[in-house]
Amino acid sequence: MLERDDLRTWLAMRAAVPWTEIGELVVSPVTGRRDGFISYVDGAGRDSLRTARLRVALAAARADPDLTLDRLADWHRIAMGASHAQSFRTAPAFAKGGRERYGVDAGTAAVFENHLLEATDPAVALATRAARVYLDVCFFHPFSDGNARAAMLAIYHVLARGGVILDQAGPLLAVSRHADDHTVAPTLARLVDMLIDATRARASA
Repeated sequence: MLERDDLRTWLAMRAAVPWTEIGELVVSPVTGRRDGFISYVDGAGRDSLRTARLRVALAAARADPDLTLDRLADWHRIAMGASHAQSFRTAPAFAKGGRERYGVDAGTAAVFENHLLEATDPAVALATRAARVYLDVCFFHPFSDGNARAAMLAIYHVLARGGVILDQAGPLLAVSRHADDHTVAPTLARLVDMLIDATRARASA
């Protein structure tokens, strides 16, 4: 009997999603009256040092011009307060109290990096690209720990490079998503679209 592999499940679903058909392709830049990711980090009840590290990591993710595994590892290192960036994991990873298991083989890191490069695909709507990269980080689970923080940094980067700074991030970050949920990708993309629209409305009010 094959071991459960939620990464394999995600990759099969990912390949079947009609990414170019989800979301609005043209999104005008918008900056909320506050940075919702920073507000989320500040209000999450973390200790002051962890909060400070996350703020610096978010600034790095916002400023960097592209998203690669090495860039993500650097932001993650800052967020974790580590002296060296973690390399891609070499053993299966687990999440959600062990209920999800993500496999790994010799080619997993390369597949992940190729998927990160798709974050700039102009044929896919910004909200959809942002949702996809967030789910990729969640389900590839590239690092031994701190993957939720890595996913947050990745989606923040994609949105910021697309000219969008949401004024709310809690609805994105406070909910656990599951690799075997066939609705997870379009649902998250629609949520990002809604948050962009809501940010624009509040910014212009």
